[in-house]
Amino acid sequence: MEVRTQSVHFDADETLLTFINEKVEKLETFYDNIVSADVILRLQRSGQIQDKIAEIKINVPGATLIVKETKKTFEEAVDLGASSLRRQLLKYKSKQRG
Repeated sequence: MEVRTQSVHFDADETLLTFINEKVEKLETFYDNIVSADVILRLQRSGQIQDKIAEIKINVPGATLIVKETKKTFEEAVDLGASSLRRQLLKYKSKQRG
């Protein structure tokens, strides 16, 4: 699976990129036919606080699964997004078999 990560208006460090790749590649254990994954990282200013937005798109044959999470850190957002995508993949897999 190909994981493409894009950071908007900032440069993501290597540890964050490694964390994202590990979390997204772990999704292959739930569904084998994942074609690619796109991760978009953004900063959102809301007053004095900067929220972090992680948007993850998983491309599978016949569908695209999308999740968007906003948290205080990118790690939290990606972790929550990956668990949400895990549920979506399991649901998609059961529909394919049924």
